[in-house]
Amino acid sequence: MTTFLKKTAKPLALLPLLVFIFTFLGAGIVLDDFYAFPSPVAVLVGIIAAFLVHPFTTEQKVATLVAGCGDSKIITMCLIYLLAGGFAVVSKAMGGVDAVVNLGINTIAIAYFPLGIFLIAAFLSTATGTSVGAIVALGPIAVTLADKSGASLPLISGALLGGSMFGDNLSMISDTTIAATQSLGCALKDKFKMNVFIAFPAAVFTVLVLFYLGWNSELTPVVIAKTSFDWMAIVPYVLVVVLALMGINVFLTLLTGTILAGIIGYFSGVFTGITFAQKLYEGFTGMTDIFLLSMLTGGLAAMVAKAGGIDYLLDQIKKRIKNKKSAQTGIGVLVGCANLAIANNTVSIVITGPIAKQINEEYGLNNKKTAAILDIFSCIVQGILPYGAQVLLILSFANGKIDFLDLISNAWYHLFLLGCTLFAIYSSYWDRGAKRFFGI
Repeated sequence: MTTFLKKTAKPLALLPLLVFIFTFLGAGIVLDDFYAFPSPVAVLVGIIAAFLVHPFTTEQKVATLVAGCGDSKIITMCLIYLLAGGFAVVSKAMGGVDAVVNLGINTIAIAYFPLGIFLIAAFLSTATGTSVGAIVALGPIAVTLADKSGASLPLISGALLGGSMFGDNLSMISDTTIAATQSLGCALKDKFKMNVFIAFPAAVFTVLVLFYLGWNSELTPVVIAKTSFDWMAIVPYVLVVVLALMGINVFLTLLTGTILAGIIGYFSGVFTGITFAQKLYEGFTGMTDIFLLSMLTGGLAAMVAKAGGIDYLLDQIKKRIKNKKSAQTGIGVLVGCANLAIANNTVSIVITGPIAKQINEEYGLNNKKTAAILDIFSCIVQGILPYGAQVLLILSFANGKIDFLDLISNAWYHLFLLGCTLFAIYSSYWDRGAKRFFGI
């Protein structure tokens, strides 16, 4: 009987994780909204399942849950989330998002609106760390520009989707970047360098395609109202990127950017000391979902690992891995499948991160490259899901003027990013180039 229990314990240990995924997925399907059911509650259902099926004492289960929730990497991740949220809200309230948008509108010719939308969305999502935020800010503008100028709405929408996912994947204050780097134990700046060596060529290819399409367009120029903006409102975003690239500690980087945004807002009359504090706290509370999700998922993962579930899953994956390249591909497929199930790229990384780390160590992979691959594949899948938040938002702004196929068939960046990522995995030239230019 004991032998039988040992043989069945490992696959059974995965049940709580599956309960979490299917609770989240099932609620999304039933409610026709994958963000209506709170994800932390879905994790809690999985934790309850772990208490019911795992063969340990209640005291051992509680101790494992608490240890997982309080893991140093999980807590570090959560604190970064809070600071990133504070920076994003303070900078936006100070006028940073409006300044970026107006800068683009004031300087882009009509024929190149799709290219301009891509570049603005790429910068905005990189600066703020959120694709959804970039789409919310630019979506109504993109649709209006298409209506007024006669430019292709599917092309502009695809450019918006691609640009927003560029920053979501690459930004050093993005949830996905934070989750990937903390899971693999690498520095944000190193993952950024590795990531940009993959994503930048994809962005260049996208820019060339959009430039070509703009060059050959036959649009009749129309007058678009230009709006003034304050250059100083853009400075905090640029500062955060520069400090992060210099290798300054992420906590100090975000604090510096937030304080600078607060000072600019104060002297421009947007903030008082009290309203600055309120906006900062608003940013903290805006991260409550991802904070609780990461903490509780850390506890659930610890319980699943203690019961042997992670080892069982790793054994199944290893049977299909033949070398380092297939190991990297396997990590990408793993996080992609998780994202298909739950339609949330950050959650997918949090779930699969510990598994990716073990595969990384087992096969002697570059943890910076693994973190980049983990992030990229989650963002590629997230960006093409018909039930993903990004796609749903753009389609809602378009108000029936385009459908899902119109949007995805014009999402050039996703196609190029996938191609560049596969090249990075399977080409030795790419590895040599990354080492030569970035020393990574």
